[in-house]
Amino acid sequence: MRNGVRLAVDPGNARIGVAVSDPSGLLASPLETVPRGKGDRNRIALLVLEREAREVIVGYPASLSGEEGPAARSAREFATALAGLLHPVPVRLVDERLTTVTAQGHLLSGASFSKKGAKGGRARRTVIDQAAATVLLQSALDQERSTGRPPGEIVRSSQGES
Repeated sequence: MRNGVRLAVDPGNARIGVAVSDPSGLLASPLETVPRGKGDRNRIALLVLEREAREVIVGYPASLSGEEGPAARSAREFATALAGLLHPVPVRLVDERLTTVTAQGHLLSGASFSKKGAKGGRARRTVIDQAAATVLLQSALDQERSTGRPPGEIVRSSQGES
């Protein structure tokens, strides 16, 4: 098992959920929600620097059929642009199927919304985005621990890494 902080991002159309691991790479925690749009990748790059992350995991919504649909293409494009910005920090695409559903289930069953004061729809979605990134990251960390190999697929930047 590799040590070092990992950052996970779950890019959606309106928001990007962000989670971070502890330095030992064992436990994922929610970090923040970044509004999607101008400056979103720069904010993530700043978080990578602040946390001294050794790697970034990007959620990849693979379809059950295995074909790359519009959401998967969008995640791949986002990850490719991020890889160009973050080089030499590696960026990996990791299957995120069902992470948002799992995150919603965990939050609803634990009544986390009332504890965090997130009663409105927008606040609830912000918490869910972070929770989805946390589920994604914890799944990736667990997968690496069980297989001994980093999860997912490494992303190469479109600009060609030097």
